[in-house]
Amino acid sequence: MKFQALGQPVTTPSRALETFPAPKHVTRVTFSSDELTTFCPVTHQPDFNTVKIEYQPNHKCIESKSLKLYLWSFRDECAFCEALAAEMAQDIFAATEPHWCRVTITQNVRGGIVTEAVAELPDQPAAERGAQP
Repeated sequence: MKFQALGQPVTTPSRALETFPAPKHVTRVTFSSDELTTFCPVTHQPDFNTVKIEYQPNHKCIESKSLKLYLWSFRDECAFCEALAAEMAQDIFAATEPHWCRVTITQNVRGGIVTEAVAELPDQPAAERGAQP
């Protein structure tokens, strides 16, 4: 298995999510980071976010260095928190084809309000698909 990012010196962000075969008996993978930054699409003020990515692997898992570079790629982007969660969930679902995935973005306080957006795929409630919340 050859990775483009892992084990290589990389100095630029990337939207490529690299994967590897999912080990048997892994029922959930969770990543979290407080190093996700974007800009407000209206005011262009910086937004500091925490992201939590959860998924139930089917055949593939995300390689973590590529995920770090993927998160870095949003640094200069303008996006509302809700749109960001939806985009990431779609990208993760496309890259790994999991049973389900959930992306939770929590935007740090802005104007005294914390915003949290959750995007899930496939588009059905967790209880209906038998997944744990």
